[in-house]
Amino acid sequence: MKSGELVNINFLDIEYLSVGTPVQKEVYQLLRREHFMELLDDYSPILVGTIPLDIDVEDSDLDIICKVYDFDSFERYARGTFGSYEGYTSVCRYVEGVQRIKVNFQCGRWPIEIFGQAIPTVEQNGYRHMIVEHRLLELYGQQFKDRVRALKQSGVKTEPAFARILGLEGDPYQKLLENVDWK
Repeated sequence: MKSGELVNINFLDIEYLSVGTPVQKEVYQLLRREHFMELLDDYSPILVGTIPLDIDVEDSDLDIICKVYDFDSFERYARGTFGSYEGYTSVCRYVEGVQRIKVNFQCGRWPIEIFGQAIPTVEQNGYRHMIVEHRLLELYGQQFKDRVRALKQSGVKTEPAFARILGLEGDPYQKLLENVDWK
């Protein structure tokens, strides 16, 4: 790999976790053991967020996004599949005119959040934010990653942490998305 070249990770296949950090390896084993990705296969699941980026903190959860078109059917499926896990909840609502469902539960030490929208997963903001953040982490290196993690440990959410370090004004979620096509 040439200096300054971005590492290309296929975030659509969780195999990259199997050779990652100790936390990523632990998450990989959990996802395999519990068959979460296979159970959600009809919904094009993608693990997004801090774990894939290695910027997780002690209270990080596992965020799995899904493509959902029939919300009633998905809610019944999720309840039947994950309802026996500790703390299971499911909430379906509209945000800015877009229907979404959020399923939460605990699996061992890991809080799990499954999020669904009627949008292909690679077009959902959770995935798009992760792609931009990955590129920024690769570009700016370990000190940048350490600064993001420090802000997160102090309670700052991921996108606002990136925006603060980069000096981005306005809505941090939107500002990061403005760079989604950057290569």
